[in-house]
Amino acid sequence: MSDAISFEEPWARTHQFDPPAIFDVLRKERPLARMTYPDGHVGWIVSSYELARKVLSDPRFSHSTEIGHFPVTHRGQVMPNHPRIPGMFIHMDPPDHTRYRRLLTGEFTARRAHQLIPRAEAVAAEQIAVMRAHGSPVDLVKDFAKPLSLRILSEFVGLPYAEVDRYGHAPTLLHDSDGDPQEVAAAMGEAVAFFGEVIQRRRKEPEDDLISRLIAGGELTDEELCNMITLLLFAGYETTESALAVGVFALLHHTGQLAALRAEPSRLDAAVEELLRYLTVNQYDTYRTALEDIELNGETVEKGDSVTVSLPAANRDPAKFACPADLDIGREPSGHVAFGFGIHQCLGQNLARVELRAGFSALLNAFPDLRLAIGFEEVPLRLKGSVFAVKSLPVSW
Repeated sequence: MSDAISFEEPWARTHQFDPPAIFDVLRKERPLARMTYPDGHVGWIVSSYELARKVLSDPRFSHSTEIGHFPVTHRGQVMPNHPRIPGMFIHMDPPDHTRYRRLLTGEFTARRAHQLIPRAEAVAAEQIAVMRAHGSPVDLVKDFAKPLSLRILSEFVGLPYAEVDRYGHAPTLLHDSDGDPQEVAAAMGEAVAFFGEVIQRRRKEPEDDLISRLIAGGELTDEELCNMITLLLFAGYETTESALAVGVFALLHHTGQLAALRAEPSRLDAAVEELLRYLTVNQYDTYRTALEDIELNGETVEKGDSVTVSLPAANRDPAKFACPADLDIGREPSGHVAFGFGIHQCLGQNLARVELRAGFSALLNAFPDLRLAIGFEEVPLRLKGSVFAVKSLPVSW
């Protein structure tokens, strides 16, 4: 196990819900292992919980797109470095990252998310009605998970859901590693142009939404604001939708856990956290670049080296979680890193939890006999790409 592994190896899932078995070996023998990136650069991959948190909280590791080596490709093409994009703070370091994130911190507090619970529950109920109107069987992704996540996020940000055809398909295409680059570029261009239109509308007629409040703050240019909207949508929609859909898939497969949750609905919050840990749909787009030589786990990570952190592997570390390969809604999975860690930890995690809780609760209450409409092995999965997802989830009741 001393040679560098290919970056392809850690992403070859052999089971619907489990990270590749190579992580169990790496975690025991070399939790900081050499890995060859798509552009030929030999960097590192982290598979233990302890090292994951160390790397993600160490300011000597950068998340800038101006340096480093991307651990993902699109249709086999290496993603190039590029200058920082104004407003796209997820790929920035302090102080730029700090400045942009500060403008949003108050919008994504637990208190603010709690205020959105009634609306999330109302949207979930409306999507349940859509499912009933369609009749059994139905694709839970198309008729429930996607619209639930996108409607709530759109309303919060200030994007008119009535015009969702102008922006809603872009995040899905972007997260598909096999997507056609021209199709992705066209969808992105259409979405960004629409965001620009919405900004101009809100300048003339402000509403009670995030865009209007950011405009009123006066600290952002239209370009920065447009890119920030893009980031919030593309980072917050597909991940939450996937966590909800794959979470339902997992519960329908683990029938004992589903029965336990139905018998004790008060466990729903803990079940959401356990599903986040167990599934960890943010697969492998978490990487950093060393800004200087750094001693880590007995190795020297040299300046310029890339370090990919496997969040799924960290969340299956037995040093942190007992019997980590088991889905167990009875555990207290506090401290999982499904939302990352450190200064780049997911800003919208409180909102995501509200959406997931509303979605699971509505489905459990509405359909006591909810079940897969096709065989377990027939459910189409998206195994590659930054977000692990089910492409569709036919269910019956």
